[in-house]
Amino acid sequence: MTNGVHETGGRPTRTFLFLQGLASPFFVRLGHALKDRGYGVARVNLNLGDRLFWNIPGAIDYRGRFEDWRGFISRAMDERGVTDLVLFGDGRPYHRVAIATAQLRGVRVHVFEEGYFRPNWITLEEGGVNGFSGLPRDPESIDRIAAAIATVPEPQPIGGDMRARTFWDVLYNCSQVFAPYFYPHYRRYRPNHCLVEYAGWIGRIVRKKAEARRSEAVERMLRRSKSPYFLLPLQLDSDYQIRLHSPFSAMSEVVEFVARSFAQHAPANAKLVVKLHPLDNGLVNRRKATQITAHRTGLGDRIVYLDGGDGDALVRNAAGVVVVNSTMGTMAVERGVPTIAIGQAIYDVEGLTHQGTLESFWTAPVAPKPDRVEAFRKVVAARTQLNGGFYSREAIQIAVENSVARLIELAPAGQQRAVALDWTSGYQPAASAVPGE
Repeated sequence: MTNGVHETGGRPTRTFLFLQGLASPFFVRLGHALKDRGYGVARVNLNLGDRLFWNIPGAIDYRGRFEDWRGFISRAMDERGVTDLVLFGDGRPYHRVAIATAQLRGVRVHVFEEGYFRPNWITLEEGGVNGFSGLPRDPESIDRIAAAIATVPEPQPIGGDMRARTFWDVLYNCSQVFAPYFYPHYRRYRPNHCLVEYAGWIGRIVRKKAEARRSEAVERMLRRSKSPYFLLPLQLDSDYQIRLHSPFSAMSEVVEFVARSFAQHAPANAKLVVKLHPLDNGLVNRRKATQITAHRTGLGDRIVYLDGGDGDALVRNAAGVVVVNSTMGTMAVERGVPTIAIGQAIYDVEGLTHQGTLESFWTAPVAPKPDRVEAFRKVVAARTQLNGGFYSREAIQIAVENSVARLIELAPAGQQRAVALDWTSGYQPAASAVPGE
């Protein structure tokens, strides 16, 4: 065998089926790289954006209804001789069905996601990511695995290209809006229409300078104050980390839950800093909602709202960080700041995060153990992280090279695992239906 092709007959030893990726050329370049090495490459387009970001011949266009998707993807895997499924994010309804279908056939599932460590990294895990990750959660396993791993090399710095990212995002989303008849039954996985989201972003851009001034004033106040503060970094309502791997349905519920606990149990001189996610679409007035919560809980000016600010400095100087399962939690743990996760998080491990109640966290937060942090970082980096990025040509090139090397590593026979190994979140067994089918 030479690379991905049998020397006799010329038939690929492995065929990679790509589903949805990001609004980025990353997947098509990865497909070309695999094809150049002799592997079979297939693709299913679910909408016009998918088609515009894929130029390898032989792609299949799925124009049917979601309830017929399971049967379609089953036949596609069988007819194409698929050995590997490649997709971005394992929470989208189409992807959840495809993953379950792949499991039944012994097809390897490779899931890409934004980096668990940022910047400079992307995530690639077999089976699933985040709440569906197969990473160990018990400290003994982490320490044992880490002991066998050499020091993880420092990643090459990765730059982004916001203009390219914005252009790709608009092209991907608007193509389906203005030409829906090509894929009439496609179900968008995000909760809001893209034009509504863009309208929200325009509002955020208009307010950007004013919010920056407010953030600078708040940061100055926090630096000068002798009172401790706890940081609550918000996530996105559309994030499957919230929708699948937490007990909350929206960030407004998170703020309310944390604020009520803070009001009842935190030291009287402490403040709660609520920081907006930098990619929040602005459709919900988080500042006003936070003010309403402050009034309702009696906290008044003890709740501080930030749209912007230096995230790293805010984490380093905090008395503690409360997250659902944000990557800000990883940052806090790495910096030795006491952290509590109130959702399912890969870093919610004894020795990394506060394992007590939220009520106890306000007065006796437990800091991460440096040795456990180092071991965790080694295991996660070695098993799931690749140097690279999705949003600039140079970053994509680095990510493609590293992804190809990881993807063509054959998994030992008989060691395929279920998507939700060791997790009890919203994952549904392969034989069960996904809501909406």
